[in-house]
Amino acid sequence: MTTILFAAGSKRWAEYETPLRRALDALGLDYTLSPETDDPAQVDYIIYAPNPSLHDFTPLTNAKAVLSLWAGVERIVGNETLTMPLARMVNDGMTEGMVEWVVANVLRHHLGLDRYVLNPTREWAPRVPPLARDRKVAVLGLGALGQACAKGLAGMNFDVTGWSRSRKDIAGITCLSGDDGLAQTLARAEILVLLLPLTADTENLLNAKRLAQMPAGAVVINPGRGPLIDDDALLAALDSGHIAHATLDVFRKEPLPADHPYWAHPKVTVTPHIASDFRTDSAAQVIAENIRRGEAGEPLLHLVDRGAGY
Repeated sequence: MTTILFAAGSKRWAEYETPLRRALDALGLDYTLSPETDDPAQVDYIIYAPNPSLHDFTPLTNAKAVLSLWAGVERIVGNETLTMPLARMVNDGMTEGMVEWVVANVLRHHLGLDRYVLNPTREWAPRVPPLARDRKVAVLGLGALGQACAKGLAGMNFDVTGWSRSRKDIAGITCLSGDDGLAQTLARAEILVLLLPLTADTENLLNAKRLAQMPAGAVVINPGRGPLIDDDALLAALDSGHIAHATLDVFRKEPLPADHPYWAHPKVTVTPHIASDFRTDSAAQVIAENIRRGEAGEPLLHLVDRGAGY
């Protein structure tokens, strides 16, 4: 009997219990699943999202893995009591949602749709945009989500450059890496999409210096992590006109405080962290598959590299 602890909060338990049981049953697993335990030493797997009830993993002496419901693990990866393997969440529903949000917003800025949607003077002023093949789009971060978005944009004929800290080779995408590669990527990014993980190396990556490397009139789109951007630097670049617009889905503090300058800025679009929200059914299937793998002695999916931080 495999003992599974759901340590992700009561609200998520209400959302996930049925999909998890359905996914575990479909794989024929013999298990108990509960949001609490009287004997932490008996727990085999922890399904986890950051919450006040579990910070110390020390009592979970026999746990085989922690299976995160979140794609980002920056709030847990440094926990010294978490010594067992840690897997982050990657699933088809999350990936598809991210691709749809990114493609929609790249197209919105590429076509200049805001000038027609927000047109209180009823001005008839058509502007023919370039074709996608003549629009340079850059994606920073070529993990699962970044690759999917880059491929989706390239499939629509955009001229796509992708940057990652380590070298990647992706058909149809110009792939760059390293500091020089980042400068080259930014210099050609008419539309920039941020999909990097949050680590000590990526926090404030898009600062005043790097914003200045982008073409005048460029657009920033961030569905990745809020702290990737130096907020003051971005606001200054928007005010100066060097950056034409920023569409932001993630922020340092969420919900975004009502008095934050982004809300009122005419060149900022705020969406409330909807780019890649989780679909419980597909997330439950990933969790169940990892438990099946763990019990079968097979490698877990989406293991976190503690050294890299993601």
